[in-house]
Amino acid sequence: MHVQGLIALWRVMAAILLTAAIGSGAVAHEIPSDVKLNVFFKPAGNRLLLLVRAPLAAMNEAEVPTRGPGYIDLARAHEALRGATKLYLTDNITITENDTPLPAPRIVQTRISLPSDKSFASYEEALAHLEGPMLDAALELYWTQQLLDVLIEYPIQSDRSEFAIEFRVDRLGRKVTTALRFMPPDGNTRAFEFHGDVGRVHLDPRWHQAALSFVVSGFWHILEGTDHLLFLACLVIPFRRLRPLVVIVTSFTVAHSITLIASAFGFAPDGLWFPPLIETLIAITIVTMALENIVYASLGKSAAVSSRWVVAFAFGLVHGFGFSFALRETLQFAGDHLLTSLLAFNVGVEIGQLVVLLMLIPALGLLFRRVVPEKLGIIILSVLIAHTAWHWMIERGGELAKFPLPSLDAAFMASAMRGLLAVLILVAGVWLVSGLLRRWLGADIGMPAADPERRRG
Repeated sequence: MHVQGLIALWRVMAAILLTAAIGSGAVAHEIPSDVKLNVFFKPAGNRLLLLVRAPLAAMNEAEVPTRGPGYIDLARAHEALRGATKLYLTDNITITENDTPLPAPRIVQTRISLPSDKSFASYEEALAHLEGPMLDAALELYWTQQLLDVLIEYPIQSDRSEFAIEFRVDRLGRKVTTALRFMPPDGNTRAFEFHGDVGRVHLDPRWHQAALSFVVSGFWHILEGTDHLLFLACLVIPFRRLRPLVVIVTSFTVAHSITLIASAFGFAPDGLWFPPLIETLIAITIVTMALENIVYASLGKSAAVSSRWVVAFAFGLVHGFGFSFALRETLQFAGDHLLTSLLAFNVGVEIGQLVVLLMLIPALGLLFRRVVPEKLGIIILSVLIAHTAWHWMIERGGELAKFPLPSLDAAFMASAMRGLLAVLILVAGVWLVSGLLRRWLGADIGMPAADPERRRG
C-alpha cells in the first residue's frame, strides 16, 4: 500500500507539472528568430506620420485577449494593441527634428491584419488600409500568426526640417530587418533597409553629418577587421620606424581607396564568384607578406621600403574590394554625398591604421628587447600570422570553388580590357611616385631594420 501510494502521488505531481508546463508555454511565447518591419516616414505640414507594420508574434509580452482555443478576441483587442504599440514601438523610437527630440507621439490607429495583406506595398495603400474598416470580429485568427499595423503621429515644426530616427528593435526578435521609406515633400522617396540596431539614422544627411558618420565607421572597421589588422601587422613587424611605415600604410590606404570608390560607382564585377574570390585573395596577401618577413629575417635582411610600399599598394587594391563588400549596406546612409562619404571612410581607415601603428611599434620594440631576440621574434610572429591566414585561404578557396567560373564572352573580355588599362595607368603612377619617394626617404630606402652593422656603416 505504501508503494502504491507513492506511485499515485508521483502521478498526481507529474500531471500538475505537465499542466503547468502547457500553461506557461501558452503564455510565454518564444522570441521570433527573424522579424521584418515595414515603416513609412512622411512629414506633412506640421505633423509627421509614421506607418509601421510588425508581426504580432514579435510582441510576446503583449496581453492580447483571446477566446476559444487561442483566437484573437478582436472586439476586445483595441486597448491591448495600443499597449503593445507603446511598449514595443513608440517607447523604442526616438525621432529628432533639427537635432531636437520630438515629443511623445499620438497613436492614431492600430489594427490586426492578415499575413496575406499587401497594403504596405505603397504609402497610399497602407494609409487607406489603416483608415479603412476593421476585420470582422467573428474571424477565428490565432494572434501569433497575424500582423499589427499602426498609424503614429508626431507634431513637428516643418515638413522640410532635418529628420533623424533611432529605432531600438532588439526586443522584437533575434534578427530584425527594418525596411524604411522616407517620403519628403519634394517627392523623392529614399529607401533604407538595415539590420538590428544601427543607432541614429539621418534620413537626408548634410555632407558633414555623412562625413563624420563614415569617418567613425572607417575607424572602427579597421580595428574590428581581423584580416586587415593581420596584414597591417605584417607591414609593421620588420620595420618599426614611423616615417617609412607611414609611407607604406598610406600607399595601402590610397590603393584600397581607388578600388573602393570604383566599386561604389559600379566599376567592379557583379558575379556571385567575385566576393569569395576577393576574400581568398586577401588571405593570400597576408600569407605572402608573412612568408616574405620569414625569408628576410632568416637571411638577416629586411625588405626595402621602396619595394614594400609597392607591394602594399598592389595588395591594397585587393583589400579595397573587401572594404566595398562591408560598405554595401552602409552606403545607403550617405544620402546625396556618396563620394564625400567614401573619402571620409578612407580617412577613418587611415586614422585607425595610424593608431594601430602607434600601438604596435613600441609594443614590438619592447617585445624584441625584453622577451625574444628580434630575428627570432619576427619569424615567430610571422609564422603565427601565416598559419592563421593559410587556414583562411583554404576555407575561402573551398567556398570559391563552389561557384562556376565566369564565361569568356564579349562582355567579360571588354571588362578585362578596361581592367588592364586601369592597371597600366596605376603601374605608371607607381613608377613615378617610387622615384619621388626614393629621394624623400633617402637613407631609409633599402636600409634593413635588423642589420645594425650595416646601419653604422
